[in-house]
Amino acid sequence: MSNEQIVVEQSSALNGEISLAGAKNAVLVIIASLVLTNGKSRLKNVPCSQDVLHMIALLKELGATIFFDTKNNELEVDTRGIVSYKVSSEIMKKMRASVLVMGPLLARFGCVDVALPGGCVIGSRPINYHLSNFEIMGAQISVTGELISARAKKLFPKKLILEYPSVGATENLMMAAVFTPGLTTIVNAALEPEVLDLVSVLKKMGAKISIVPPAAIRIEGVKELKPIEHEVLLDRLEAGSLLLAAAMTGGEVHLPKAPAYTLDMFLLKLREMGHRITTGEHEVGIWLKAEKFPRAVSFKTGPYPGFPTDLQAPMMAAQCLASGKSVIQETVFENRLLHVRELQKMGAQIEVKYNTAIVTGVDELYGVPVIATDIRASCALVLAGFVAKGTTTISGVHHWRRGYDKLEKKLQTLGATIYFAHEPISSLQHSSRASVVGKKSI
Repeated sequence: MSNEQIVVEQSSALNGEISLAGAKNAVLVIIASLVLTNGKSRLKNVPCSQDVLHMIALLKELGATIFFDTKNNELEVDTRGIVSYKVSSEIMKKMRASVLVMGPLLARFGCVDVALPGGCVIGSRPINYHLSNFEIMGAQISVTGELISARAKKLFPKKLILEYPSVGATENLMMAAVFTPGLTTIVNAALEPEVLDLVSVLKKMGAKISIVPPAAIRIEGVKELKPIEHEVLLDRLEAGSLLLAAAMTGGEVHLPKAPAYTLDMFLLKLREMGHRITTGEHEVGIWLKAEKFPRAVSFKTGPYPGFPTDLQAPMMAAQCLASGKSVIQETVFENRLLHVRELQKMGAQIEVKYNTAIVTGVDELYGVPVIATDIRASCALVLAGFVAKGTTTISGVHHWRRGYDKLEKKLQTLGATIYFAHEPISSLQHSSRASVVGKKSI
């Protein structure tokens, strides 16, 4: 019996040019939206991550025929065979994004049976915003244990008001409304780049959707939607991770097609640290040259265009060796500071007060066995491992695979030493320092 780990060695400066994968946070909901069509669609720039494979399995369970060309990152989905509106608990438990099929199934069939979704342990992320607004639109919702059932003979156009600009709720309600005759308005809607990519997809299908300042989405119902071809938005979160890898190791990196226009707040904070950032024409493409002695910066996560919660953990890793003190406030997910404990094991000086982490820069971090508790925590620990003395071994590999498509290979291309390894579990129980057995390149 063995336990797979990510092994990271202290790195010299990471340098090079890297292309980006499609955005995980965009492609999952786009795949779910194909349920609204009746035909064959083709998506390009689809990352081969575990979460994408889970969403493919979900649509197959509903009856879709799917071909995934992982070499060219192209996904072909034929939805003509979809006849089911039920999703098994086994699939729902694998990722939170599985709840995003509720809106499309409710719109297509007027009924849906799902289980409460699973995923990262970063907070409760209740789906009450989804369910309460489905009810306002005319659906009858029943929750029995972990089973959620929704029934609607007809959905009605309504003004839907979100207390918080939830990305998932915005997406689900928008998809539920596309076939509803009349005008549905979502007030205080999330307007993340990934949400806007979904809007682009739905409009290609034939939906009538408009963005109304300051933060509302209007949907005028149509009778049907057609299959589409679409290239998925590039992953701004992968871009942020690669920029941090170069910044923390004192290197240089060029991301030729990176959507700099989606990363304003993040890039502002990198500049405040002293790193040199240049963007291309129309804010497409990013060059970073690292500052040798970076300064600590403070930030607070929030809905777009605020600092992305998904870059909070990786950015915290960068503050651990920066000069000065950083105050980091997490306002999106209540449990998204679990990586603090693991960074502390590596020698980071971090104090946590409720949803705020106070990081005081130290001279050195040290490689030790640590545990990734979610997708972005896995990235933070890998980045910390690049600047830690010795070897860092990270368990919780499934989180890394859920969120990234071969990011480790891109880091290797920049010069990093990172690989998978298997280690007998018994040795983990008897040794404070894990020895690497069965090294496997990734």
